[in-house]
Amino acid sequence: MFKTKYYYDHKTLSYRKVETNKVIQLRNVLAFLSASIFFGIVGLLVLLNSSIVNTPTELSQAREISNYKFQFNLLNKKINQLNIVLEDIEQRDNNVYRVLFETNPIPIEVRKAGFGGINRYENLEGFDNSKLVIQTTKKIEILTKQIVIQSKSLDEIERLATDKEKLLSAIPSIQPIKNNDLTRMASGYGYRTDPFNKSRRMHWGMDFTAPRNTPIYAASDGKVIRVDSRSSGYGKHIRIDHGFGYITLYAHLNNYNVKKGQKVIKGDIIGYVGSSGRSQAPH
Repeated sequence: MFKTKYYYDHKTLSYRKVETNKVIQLRNVLAFLSASIFFGIVGLLVLLNSSIVNTPTELSQAREISNYKFQFNLLNKKINQLNIVLEDIEQRDNNVYRVLFETNPIPIEVRKAGFGGINRYENLEGFDNSKLVIQTTKKIEILTKQIVIQSKSLDEIERLATDKEKLLSAIPSIQPIKNNDLTRMASGYGYRTDPFNKSRRMHWGMDFTAPRNTPIYAASDGKVIRVDSRSSGYGKHIRIDHGFGYITLYAHLNNYNVKKGQKVIKGDIIGYVGSSGRSQAPH
């Protein structure tokens, strides 16, 4: 194991063999063996660990997976924010819009209905990040369903708003004679003494006294359904259908400014004050 060593003897002018002490020799042997064992173990560990050292491809995949986790967590935060916004819209829908348009609120069990039955996420199980993926997918599906329900609700609210707008347009909201043309309110709706036979009779309208040929205005939007003088007592008169059950009658006219079937809007001149039919004075 160890080579024989020599030294030069100046006295004898010759090389002499080095005599090694047994203890020193044994210590040198042990030192050599220890060093050999140490480096052997180090080499073995390096060899064993070389099989789990990540390759560049594996490192790239690990970074990609880490990025996906980050994106999923970010997506979950955005979904939570959208849920907060959607809940606010649902509250206003039930407590404001539906109250305003006098319709029933959508029950909470309909809005928050879950997904029952078979395991919908079985194909997403068995992966390292299955829990995160399933959780995110479930949130997206529930949010999507709630958005669909809310979208249909808003469609209904839009229809109700349109109907409400039409209803408001149909309700007679202006008087047919301008105030500066009005002489006086001769008679209102209700029972009164008939000016011709002095009996007590129901008066089904309101009399606006004004000079002959004063313009008469449509009280609201609608369609002219009658223009004639064949009704007993009304003389020349016009009937306008405003929809939603509202019909206005303008009687005792001197002349017409519309034809049957014509559409009018609130404020259009439809005729002129007269005293035709069963009337004592222009109104």
